[in-house]
Amino acid sequence: MLIYGLKTCDTCRKVRKTLPLAEFVDVREKNVPLEVMLAGITQFGTAFVNTRSTTWRGLSEVEQSRQPMDLLRDHPALMKRPLIVDGEKMYLGWGTETRAALGVS
Repeated sequence: MLIYGLKTCDTCRKVRKTLPLAEFVDVREKNVPLEVMLAGITQFGTAFVNTRSTTWRGLSEVEQSRQPMDLLRDHPALMKRPLIVDGEKMYLGWGTETRAALGVS
């Protein structure tokens, strides 16, 4: 299992404590692999980009109108977090549905 997120993100810290055997990848230090990024955009659509973040609010309207893949390549912190990859399954965020699917509370 892989967790993509930011080491400074409080939610990502909670996930890391709850799933200690999962490998954590800080998206600012290592790029998310292209195939994972494409799968995330395909599965989650616009929800894959965190439009509530300070990074998003700091972008111009022209920047915000770019394709998600291009935005995330230039601004990895824009990815909604965490992205959890468990084999063929992907989960976005740490809501009730994700925790239930992973069998944790």
